[in-house]
Parts: sequence; C-alpha cells; structure tokens
Amino acid sequence: MMRESSSQLAGLRKRIARLTANGGFESRRTGGWLASGHASFDAAIGGGLMIGRTHEFFAADALDATSAAAFAALIALRTPGKAPLIWLRTSDAGKRTGHIYAPGIAELGGDPDRLLLVETTDPKMLLACANDAIRCAGSAAVIVESWGKFPLLDLTAGRRLALGARDAGTILLMLRLNAAPAPSVAETRWSVAAAASHALEANAPGAPAFDLELLRWRGGAAPARWRLDWNHDEKAFGPNADEAALSGALLPLPARRAMASHGAAAA
Repeated sequence: MMRESSSQLAGLRKRIARLTANGGFESRRTGGWLASGHASFDAAIGGGLMIGRTHEFFAADALDATSAAAFAALIALRTPGKAPLIWLRTSDAGKRTGHIYAPGIAELGGDPDRLLLVETTDPKMLLACANDAIRCAGSAAVIVESWGKFPLLDLTAGRRLALGARDAGTILLMLRLNAAPAPSVAETRWSVAAAASHALEANAPGAPAFDLELLRWRGGAAPARWRLDWNHDEKAFGPNADEAALSGALLPLPARRAMASHGAAAA
C-alpha cells in the first residue's frame, strides 16, 4: 500500500497518468454498474452501484464506521483490473476508525497494492484533494472518508464532485462517519452497521458481515435492507446465514431508470 501526504497529490496524479500511458492497467470503464456479487442485492438496485455517480455510506459510531469503511473498500476492490483506488481521509478519521492494514486486505482476497492512500490534515484540504482525485485519469474508484459534520460539503461542492465522477467515469464512495444525512446529489445513500458473523469450523472467525439499509435512491424506491457476508474465496458479497430473518424487511424496488435520464441535480 502506498501512503501519500496531501502535499504530494500532484505527484500521485502523475504516477496514475504514467501507469495509464505505460499500459499498467486497463482503461477505466465509462458506464455500467459495480456489482457486489450478491445476485438478489444487485438485481434489486438495477445491477449494482452505478459507475460515474456518487454513493454515500453513513455510520453512527466508531464500530459501525469501521464496518462502513470495510464495506466501501471491499466493494471498490471488486472493480475489474488493476487500476488504482484512491482513498482520501482526514487524519482525524484515521485516528478514530483505525489505520488501513494492508495484510488484512490481502487476507480478505483484495489487492492492497491497488490502494493509494491520501491523509489530509483537515476537511478543507480533504475536499480540495477530492476534487483533484476524482478527475485523475485511470482511477477505478475514489473513496472520501470524513468524520463528523462536513459543512464544506454543501450542495455546490457535492455537485462539483458528482460532475467530476460523471466526466471521469469513476465511482465516488463518500464515507460519512458519525454524521447525519443531509440533502445531496448522491445517486444512493446507505446506512452501514456491523452484523454478527458466524463462526466457521473449529470456531474459526467467520466472514465479515454487514447490515445495509438503502435510505435513498435517485433511481427507485427506498428504504430496503439487506444483510451481506463477504466471501473470501469468491471475492464477492453473498447471502448471510441470517438473511432469511430479514426477508420481511426487504422491499421490492422498481427497475433503474435509463442512465441517460440521470442528471447531477440536487436532492
């Protein structure tokens, strides 16, 4: 895993451009959806998380914040090829939710070498870096992690980020930890919480499990809830052993509107 300070973001952009020019990874996708691997979950939201759009993940406390960060990392690592994933976070968020552990990502089946980590000193610098990173040619995904209120991320700032994601064909995952949802331009908005995992044979630790609630979807109805497990061998999300218990909470969602009908208008 490569660590970059905010002052070195320009060098990071040059590195990504150089990798693209040298054929270090496949060109970015310009449309479509990023699937989780869980067939019914992906089908319910029209194929997965829409690429070229913004998706928000909220967590109420430190424990759930760790789960939200893990979910964002795992879904981002499902992007095909070896294109880099840019993760931006404030140093405060890092202290509260813990450092990103490369061997742990590898143990879960991900490639930590794809992650380019940028830590900033404050939300102002985070937003500035996010505006640059989302326009980096060749990045597969950008994760922006913040803790608490983020008043600088108003509708105007959010629209600028959304336009950058659309133009670059990059998926933008906003980790809003210990924060309350507010009007935004996000395509989807989620609440993420830790779920109990089921021990394996010999009482070995079970797979990471997540409770997801779809709070808002510009393409269809909400709310809806799922419980997903991460499958290390398949490198995909799958049904949780307790998923049947949530069947009464699952709400049918209409098919996603055509991509062309979506704009970057505010909520």
